[in-house]
Amino acid sequence: MMMLPPVRLWTWGVALLFAFGPPSASARDLDQDQALRLRQEGVIQPLEQLVQNALGRYPGARLLEAELEEEHGIYVYEVELLTASGVVRELELDARDGRLLEDEEDD
Repeated sequence: MMMLPPVRLWTWGVALLFAFGPPSASARDLDQDQALRLRQEGVIQPLEQLVQNALGRYPGARLLEAELEEEHGIYVYEVELLTASGVVRELELDARDGRLLEDEEDD
């Protein structure tokens, strides 16, 4: 499992928040300041913690992308992983409690 120092992972993760195109009609991308404020207020869990949990589901996987969105009033981390077998997985995690909402193979 790939391990990054927490500060580096947080910085990298926040930078990845801006790596996606326009949000869909039902989701709103959150910027770095909004994500930091929600984390400091204890509303959401740290990205690095949830990424480590996601990587634990797929030993040997690598993080490709991550973003924080608000979908229907729920904060969701979308995490894209490349598994050791070369399959891209997209996981949606509830940013408040880390609960897995969706895990599917990305097209």
